[in-house]
Amino acid sequence: MSDNVIIKTEGLCRYYGEQNEIKALDHVNAEIAKGEVVVIIGPSGSGKSTFLRSLNLLEPASGGKVFFEGTDITDPKVNINEHRQKMGMVFQQFNLFPHMTVLRNMTLAPMKLLKMSKEDAEKKAMELLERVGLADRSGAYPSQLSGGQKQRVAIVRALCMNPDVMLFDEPTSALDPEMVGEVLAVMKQLAQEGMTMVVVTHEMGFAREVANRVLFMCDGNIVEEGTPEEIFEHPQDSRTQQFLNSVL
Repeated sequence: MSDNVIIKTEGLCRYYGEQNEIKALDHVNAEIAKGEVVVIIGPSGSGKSTFLRSLNLLEPASGGKVFFEGTDITDPKVNINEHRQKMGMVFQQFNLFPHMTVLRNMTLAPMKLLKMSKEDAEKKAMELLERVGLADRSGAYPSQLSGGQKQRVAIVRALCMNPDVMLFDEPTSALDPEMVGEVLAVMKQLAQEGMTMVVVTHEMGFAREVANRVLFMCDGNIVEEGTPEEIFEHPQDSRTQQFLNSVL
């Protein structure tokens, strides 16, 4: 595996049902390189979120392997939590602790897991909040924030752990339309700074503008992949064409 590849899946499967009859992922092979922004699109139920959540084993694999920074993290002997610390994850729902302030939400994991001092953790958290225009909300509780603000906090909370890759699972789908832009702006900034990102999204404009590579998934597999131009302007597979015709 080349040094440049940060995540690789080999024959990755995720089956459900008593007879494994539901094939959410069916022998998926993929590689994600350092510094790459990979956007995954496809119809509902195509396996996009399952694939993304399999990359840090939030969805355990039914078969196949996932390599992260050269380590097979599907090996039961591997301490998966150590590797997860290097993979920031942002979900549709913000998963902030409601009884903690924004600042406490952000400093909890770095202090506990990275053994950062309170002072260092708070300094880093405030720098990140400043970057996303929320420094003045550090003492607020999640219930006092808008959806867009909560999601921006969720993104910078993941960044507090100094991750090597950021995984986004439909980060704007729970937001009101007018708040989507503020979250996508933070993600664009991250991409420009060279963060490795894997993004499941319905935001085709973001995919077009920010992705290095677009993966189209259907029926638990990657049907087609290419640059945004290749996928959006010249899709080869009939299922990709059909999907894009329905969403664009």
